[in-house]
Amino acid sequence: MRKEDVLQLPSMPLQSPTYPRGPFRFFNRKYLIVNYRTDPKAIRDALPEPLEPDGDQVSVQWLDLPDGEGFGAYSAAAQVIPCTLKGEPCNFISQMYVNNTSPLAGGREIWGYPMKFCHASLITHGDTLTGSLEYASQITAQGTMTYKHQVHPEIAHRENLLLARKQVTLKIIPGIDGKPEIAQLIGITFENVTVEGAWIGNARLELTPSVNCTLADLPVHQVTGGIHLVTSMTLPYGHLLHDYLA
Repeated sequence: MRKEDVLQLPSMPLQSPTYPRGPFRFFNRKYLIVNYRTDPKAIRDALPEPLEPDGDQVSVQWLDLPDGEGFGAYSAAAQVIPCTLKGEPCNFISQMYVNNTSPLAGGREIWGYPMKFCHASLITHGDTLTGSLEYASQITAQGTMTYKHQVHPEIAHRENLLLARKQVTLKIIPGIDGKPEIAQLIGITFENVTVEGAWIGNARLELTPSVNCTLADLPVHQVTGGIHLVTSMTLPYGHLLHDYLA
């Protein structure tokens, strides 16, 4: 294979790239977002500088992604910390777990999403929207919410603004000597977002301590509510916010 052909590959391996080139459009993307208050010191400890805390609330989010261009169908769970960067509100993705190799590889290599492989699910059981996260044969997180109890037009508008808020990831990729070759904060902003449904309601959240799935390190002090979204959106490439090696 010629050099120019190698440089045209979107990803490894060369015989069957793990993911194609983006941007990536997602259809019928469902969310369960459980917001809760936690320990302010734990938030500070979980945020890499120069990010600053923005209050004492964080969230655990479950995603059902049945139709992602280039990635296929999968489920995910994430812990998200609202913060600021030079005064701009943003959301730091501190942990993320997925059950599909293609988005895991692409998410880590392109955007720096902090993904590990696990079993995450978002399912409606009767009248209850249920998100579960299983890691190393242990249920490490479970969230439940009333199913589509309360919806208002302004909720959809508010959640559209929420999804438009910049995501921030910490991308660390070592070189062949084991030392960081890339150490950056990356910004990602969804594009062409449509909110097809948005509901709020009562929610509950249980986090179980686990050494390799550390959601419980931001302990639940008070659940403040749940949000259920059905959306379509485009995941574009990101942009550099901060370079730790510069």
